Amino acid sequence: MAAKSIFLSRLSRSMGGLVVVAVAFASVARAQSVVPPQIAMINDAIEQGWADYEITPAKEADDAVWCRRVFLDIIGRIPSLEEQQEFASERGGDRRAKLVDRLLHDDRYTEEYANHWATVWSNLLIGRGGGMGRRDLTNRDGLMKYLRDSFAEDKSYDRLVYELVTAEGATKPGAPGFNGAVNFLVGKVNEEKAVLAASSVSRIFLGQQVQCTQCHNHPFNDWKQQKFWEFNSFFRQTRALRRFVDGTRDVEYAELVSEDYAGEAGDPNDALVFYEMRNGLTRVAYPVFTDGTEISKSGFVDDVNRRQELGRLMMDSQSLDRMAINRYWSMFLGYGFTKPIDDMGPHNNPTHPQLLDDLSQAFRGSSYNLKDLITWITLSRPYSLASVLGSNNQIDDPSIGETPKFSRFYLRQMSAEQLYQSLVSASGGNATGTYEQQEKKRREWLRQFVVTFGTDEGDEATTFDGSIPQALMLFNGELTQNATSTKPGSFLDRLSQSGKSTRDRLNLLYKAGLSRQPTKREVALAGELYRARGGKEIEMLQDVWWAILNSNEFIMQH
Repeated sequence: MAAKSIFLSRLSRSMGGLVVVAVAFASVARAQSVVPPQIAMINDAIEQGWADYEITPAKEADDAVWCRRVFLDIIGRIPSLEEQQEFASERGGDRRAKLVDRLLHDDRYTEEYANHWATVWSNLLIGRGGGMGRRDLTNRDGLMKYLRDSFAEDKSYDRLVYELVTAEGATKPGAPGFNGAVNFLVGKVNEEKAVLAASSVSRIFLGQQVQCTQCHNHPFNDWKQQKFWEFNSFFRQTRALRRFVDGTRDVEYAELVSEDYAGEAGDPNDALVFYEMRNGLTRVAYPVFTDGTEISKSGFVDDVNRRQELGRLMMDSQSLDRMAINRYWSMFLGYGFTKPIDDMGPHNNPTHPQLLDDLSQAFRGSSYNLKDLITWITLSRPYSLASVLGSNNQIDDPSIGETPKFSRFYLRQMSAEQLYQSLVSASGGNATGTYEQQEKKRREWLRQFVVTFGTDEGDEATTFDGSIPQALMLFNGELTQNATSTKPGSFLDRLSQSGKSTRDRLNLLYKAGLSRQPTKREVALAGELYRARGGKEIEMLQDVWWAILNSNEFIMQH
């Protein structure tokens, strides 16, 4: 047992420093014979930035690393051995484009694509803990169903946003009038005069952080207290109603409705909002969009449905386009054009303003097709680069406050959701039962990684901070135990029957977990472990696999 611990410790340390194998960057045209104009636009703008800063970008990541990267980003898990082999067996300069197309459009991946992006957007809209409390009106399953269906049917981004902002109906699947989209706002409209509803919509979809102007004018931009309460006024006709189990006071579900609003002066024909300034004076606000567009002052829904008007105005706003581009760019490249990504006012200049504007126009021109946007980004040159910070691009280090130049792929940790799905995919562990059963297991596992920050927005983050409880959970948890099982039919059992030699099987093991071959040192350590195990190969493979799954390199997106 002591010998095993020593070998595993040494093996884990050998993988602690991430090694990214790169090949010479020939040309971005390698991916496609004719580069689509949107991709060329990205490449030209980013390359001009490199020239301006006199830096040399990292070399291109090799195909195996890039393949792992794109699987994680598009469907939320690492590729299986079979999927890696399918990609490697393709010939021609367009095989990267073919893989992106396959992940986005092949029926084999529709469910995973929809599940992954439904999870990403659920976390954005209601937080990882949203809908989990007993008194929470939000129904997480209802929101997930709506989002899964939306991404599975390739719903356009503008339609998705409009539906989330204007939705009415019941929160719970199966309830009369069910509309899963209402779960975005249902928990945000009743409390504190719908302040959270206003701030969430403006921040998530328009990139405008208006919440800090609720009580005073913003010191750094043109957002004034008046603008906050004008935007807030769009949500004053909206209420979340509790629906009870017949004959009880138990809440069965909630319903989001639009109802007449009399205004704070009691006159629905002039449905105004009062707010107090810092100097104690009281002022009046009516619904006015951020660009100054006014709508009817009536509080009668038959005269004007304020949320529907808000949705219409948002569809015409360039802020909607720019925020979408900034968010998706940051999801795939690690950093957005602004920091933070959802604060895009004139006080926060983007790193590549022309590219941001051009991509925004191209996105609107594509009818807000999210799969087109994902294709442009994943086939661009900056996305293809190795994650190497070298002597020629040392100033490109956003982790120390430098603005991102995208001259390399920025290392980042997987999200907890990506880690879970990767552990399941890499070994087949725990991927059994109905969707509801799998989702329950996943949520129980994810709770161990959720860190909640006490902000007005209810922000939540997932971290792997190396704490002892997290380490023990990864090392000894049920998912890891299932992943390293050697029982008949398991991943390791199938692996032990493949290849021509022990070395072949060791190579496949590293390929499955890290998308690379083992180093000479790792091969030597495996050999020592093999001898310590008395020549029992399956036990050696099990120990090596355990070390891979618990290494820093495995949980990194690189």
